[in-house]
Amino acid sequence: MNRTRGQVEAEISSAIIKFEKEYMGRGPLETKTYILGDMVLVRLKGVLTLAEHQLAGPGEVASGRDLIKQVRIALLEKGRPLLETVVESITSCKVKSLHTDISTVTGERIILFTLNTSLNFKE
Repeated sequence: MNRTRGQVEAEISSAIIKFEKEYMGRGPLETKTYILGDMVLVRLKGVLTLAEHQLAGPGEVASGRDLIKQVRIALLEKGRPLLETVVESITSCKVKSLHTDISTVTGERIILFTLNTSLNFKE
């Protein structure tokens, strides 16, 4: 791999932002990708819509927060093949698994990809 770790991380962040905008309808306020061996961790900040903030707000029932999580995870599962293809094309590695969660308190989403091999970079 001729690219640096930072270049690959930036490419993945850009691809995830594009996915969020095109597939989810709204992009995050901030995205950062971290490559750790055979794992790619993507942290997205500010992903909740105004309506989701209302549903998750103080004093609201926990079912509203649960509903947001369920819908967001279901939507990501539908788009999973797209995400895996993008990460595979950038890293040249097969995606073994994808894990995700979203915080209805902070509005952050974490997406973790595990790959079939570690990414090695010249540091």
